[in-house]
Amino acid sequence: MTGNGSMNMTAEPQPRRRWWRIPVLVVSLLAVGAVAGWAVTAVFAPPRDVLSETPYTYVELVDGEVGSSMQLNTVAEWQPALAATNQASGTVTSVSVAPGDEVRAGSVLYSVNLRPVVVAAGATPVFRPLGRETKGSDVQQLQQLLTELGFYSGAVDGEFGGRTEAAVKDWQESLGVEDDGVVQPGDVVFVPTLPTRVTLDPEFVFRGASLSGGEAAVSALSAEPVFRIPVTVSQAGSMPVGTAVEVQAPDGTVWPAEVTSQKPAEESGDQVDVVLHGVGGATICGAGCGTLPAEGSSRLLSKIVTQPTVTGVVAPSAALLSATDGTISVVDDEGERHEVSVVAAAKGMSVIDGAPAGMRVRVPASGEEAAGGKP
Repeated sequence: MTGNGSMNMTAEPQPRRRWWRIPVLVVSLLAVGAVAGWAVTAVFAPPRDVLSETPYTYVELVDGEVGSSMQLNTVAEWQPALAATNQASGTVTSVSVAPGDEVRAGSVLYSVNLRPVVVAAGATPVFRPLGRETKGSDVQQLQQLLTELGFYSGAVDGEFGGRTEAAVKDWQESLGVEDDGVVQPGDVVFVPTLPTRVTLDPEFVFRGASLSGGEAAVSALSAEPVFRIPVTVSQAGSMPVGTAVEVQAPDGTVWPAEVTSQKPAEESGDQVDVVLHGVGGATICGAGCGTLPAEGSSRLLSKIVTQPTVTGVVAPSAALLSATDGTISVVDDEGERHEVSVVAAAKGMSVIDGAPAGMRVRVPASGEEAAGGKP
């Protein structure tokens, strides 16, 4: 208090209000709200239709052809079956046939102690000497052989009489052996049918080999080799029954064949043998079967026609639009759909009916127009 009685009071300064913080807070709240709204939109928005956003172009349908094939090796292998046993005893002095040779009635197979062993047709194997007064189916088979060779003209009745004996002596003389009129068990082997292709077991029949009788010496080959294509399981899926196959023969000609069955390969569980036969019941190799070796297997380059060649109006398979009702269509450059049918398809191309060559169609059929518009 001063001397004049007046009070002199000094007011304390008031704090300054920070008004600038309010706009910043509002902006921050708005930003948080925007981010939250975007997050909600991103989470609950439906996914994009990728197909509807795929760019497309146009291509022109053209006349052409569609086909598909692949090249693999066909394995050809003869399947020999035992046809006759040897009944001669002694040393093999000569071998007259090579593996796979075709033999006929009277052909000499080999010689034992310089005595020829001859082949003949018959179901009854040799089991005894054949001479005067013997009777039976084996005698009948012998008479048939002598008839085919021109030595006998009597009745083929299974009775070994004088005329049969005379014929045997003439036959023995032609072979260069003693003409005593008696056919020994080792002189002839009877096989089921003739002519046939034969192989002699090299374990038993070779020059200098010793035979005692009873050896499984003579095998007949099947009418044709077994033809098979070893493939993987996935490859087998494209080779169903009826698939056409063109087998290249050793001389360069083509043997037509077709797939008739499939079976697991013996050597591997994940491999399949595709079995082939001739078309229409014919043999694959026909008259050329003799060019295939009788022993071992042959590998022949082959063309497997997985899709036979078909001609017509060709479209990219991507231009085909499938509807839920199973119909197929193409979309032209005016946006109109044209229902079509697929005749054949391979390697991304299809032959179709229902749209003419020259029409421009959308590829892919379900896409959106590419930037820049139609070409």
